[in-house]
Amino acid sequence: MNTGVQDVGQLGERPREIFRRLVEAYLSSGEPVGSRTLSQKLPITLSPASIRNVMADLEAMGLLYAPHTSAGRVPTERGLRLFVDGLLEVGELAPNERLAIEARISETGRGLEDVLTQATVMLSGLSRCAGLVVAPKQDGAVKHVEFVAVSPGKGLVVIVGEDGQVENRLIDLPKGLPASALAEASNYISARLRGRTLEDARAEIMAELETDRAALDELTAKIVSEGLATLASQPGLARQAEEKVLIVRGTSHLLDSVEAQGDLERIRTLFEDIERKNDLIRLLELAKQGDGVRIFIGSENRLFSLSGSSIVAAPYANAAGKIVGVVGVLGPTRLNYARIIPMVDYTARVVGRLLG
Repeated sequence: MNTGVQDVGQLGERPREIFRRLVEAYLSSGEPVGSRTLSQKLPITLSPASIRNVMADLEAMGLLYAPHTSAGRVPTERGLRLFVDGLLEVGELAPNERLAIEARISETGRGLEDVLTQATVMLSGLSRCAGLVVAPKQDGAVKHVEFVAVSPGKGLVVIVGEDGQVENRLIDLPKGLPASALAEASNYISARLRGRTLEDARAEIMAELETDRAALDELTAKIVSEGLATLASQPGLARQAEEKVLIVRGTSHLLDSVEAQGDLERIRTLFEDIERKNDLIRLLELAKQGDGVRIFIGSENRLFSLSGSSIVAAPYANAAGKIVGVVGVLGPTRLNYARIIPMVDYTARVVGRLLG
């Protein structure tokens, strides 16, 4: 329903204050808010009857609704969006909260996946919701590469990862190629890839080949180039950087808000949404398109049209300043947005610093 209310500035002072207090009370308690409760929270003196009249107007605008037969009101998703965009007062994290976030994330001292997993666990614990991270899949570091002839005109590129994983790729070889050329190509590419990912080293090796800085004859250089192209075109140790991985922790917290059968059905639907990882990754990737925190509320996104859930997400960058992933919190639309927004924002910045 389009009521024409586009921003909070179109509400009068009294309706705006009543609406703000009602939404804050609802986000705090999760219960429908009645006129008598509001009369005790407002800084101005209004009778419950006057407040009910304003609430009726807000309901007609599509910002509030009455669940079941309750005398109280709760915000619609549209009302929540209006509140988040125009009335929400986002506070700063306390210094001890900042220190706790940094300590929890950096204490692993291991690899990127450890850092991101710890960030997800930490967000889940602080928010009492599910923590989410979307990250680029990491290419495995290479230990050794070898070219082996298997038949006239055909060869294998054997790539051995630092973790012991072995993969083979079939490539075309010039006929009559001497074994010494294969050995030379193996030594050349192994020396430049050892301990690095293909993604890290490929551009450097190709540039070296193109500028004739490589001390290789034409046939050997062709084998190296062919091998690199074959490795880069297939998944595995040489998987492409565009692939993403989703880390989800703390989904059990989503059961904390279950108070009725309807809530249980909503959470069951939400769990099904989380299982559709590709859809969830695509949604979180939208957070990369803007600066700072993005908020997705309920049916604004097709993925959560049935479960009525919200995501607060923020992008993080790598050492080169390129945005590579997203951290976030997933929970019911009745999130504590004022607390969770700065928490997600600060976590994204800490992850970015650690990557740097």
